[in-house]
Amino acid sequence: MSAGTPMTTPTDGRTEAPALTLRNVTKKYGALVAVDEVSLEVAKGGRHALIGPNGAGKSTLFNLVAGGLATTSGEVLFSGEDVTRRSAAWRARRGLGKTFQHSSLFLSMNPLENVALAAQRVAGKGMSWFTASARRTAEIDDLAEQCVADVGLTDRSNIMTGNLSHGERRQLEVAVALATRPKLLLLDEPAAGMSPAESHRFAELVRSLPQDLTVVIIEHDLELVFQLADRVSVLHLGGLIADGPAEEVRADPAVQQAYLGEDSLDELFHETPAQPRTAPTEEGQR
Repeated sequence: MSAGTPMTTPTDGRTEAPALTLRNVTKKYGALVAVDEVSLEVAKGGRHALIGPNGAGKSTLFNLVAGGLATTSGEVLFSGEDVTRRSAAWRARRGLGKTFQHSSLFLSMNPLENVALAAQRVAGKGMSWFTASARRTAEIDDLAEQCVADVGLTDRSNIMTGNLSHGERRQLEVAVALATRPKLLLLDEPAAGMSPAESHRFAELVRSLPQDLTVVIIEHDLELVFQLADRVSVLHLGGLIADGPAEEVRADPAVQQAYLGEDSLDELFHETPAQPRTAPTEEGQR
């Protein structure tokens, strides 16, 4: 394992472009280097986690991939296509879905309405969802029902989103992302604020996603990370210090040092929080 080592995915003797490629991606704010020449690849259909201590630059890198921030230098490739200068909306239309740390759901709508609105925006209908004819479009309605069912919220589909539990809202955010029919799904701190039971249910949801859907998860809950990820990349102080199979990264001395000094990462991995977690912040890294 080495940080930033290119990886190829052979298919029938050919080389298939990774779902996501970062080449020396850098983000600076004046003298502050939030992300420092990060290079990595995410295989199509992979379950790839991005971890690191607070302030490592994870959320900044997430936004560089999603298109919410512009890179200072470097390249972002999506399925082999350079999208570095493309907008977040353009990337979403091409199949880059995402959820965020902070909810963007409409609390006064029910889950089906939230999902239908997302589907129509990607389809190019925008806010015309509010007209009677668009609202009853069979294709949109069917897609919304399917996405809500996929995340296990059918029984909650007609109540106001504001009445859902925190864990249920996280599930709904995944449904909203799935409605955009993504090829690559970015999950930013999905377990933040969840109880252990909610986190377990969310892990089951991620495991149930289609195998051809590539998932990149940024998460502080290391137990969840090592349950779900087949490959892990580790950021520290804006730079990539490890990148490889999950178990190799877990045993990497540099990773243990970054998290716990001389202590073992196993201790943190096996900790079970007694209280719901709250979303951490990365001051100066957004």
